[in-house]
Amino acid sequence: MELHVEVREEADGRWVARARDGTVRAAGTTRERCLAHLRRAAERARGEGASLTLVVEVLPRLAGVAEAARILGWDKRRIITYLNRGRFPEPFQALASGRVWLRSDVERFAQEWRARYRARRKRT
Repeated sequence: MELHVEVREEADGRWVARARDGTVRAAGTTRERCLAHLRRAAERARGEGASLTLVVEVLPRLAGVAEAARILGWDKRRIITYLNRGRFPEPFQALASGRVWLRSDVERFAQEWRARYRARRKRT
């Protein structure tokens, strides 16, 4: 039997796994611990001798304009300015409610931007 599970990192850093059919849930402080708890919970739910295949989909953390601004310590208008100038990462998806990025892309941009900013400040 196959059990389809979605795993995501919550805002507080904890990882949560939920079976799509609602039969199994697990959580952990790391992705690895969450998956270990998930395996044990799935075995208990299906029975010890039952054959079980876990199909795990890890859902990425997303960020909108407000979250991107918070990550960078900017206001939302500055994010839009960088977007309009083509200096911000391409959004993962553009929705009617706004643009959405992979949080990892925004964090990487923030890290690179801060490094460039520090280098410019050292020169002056």
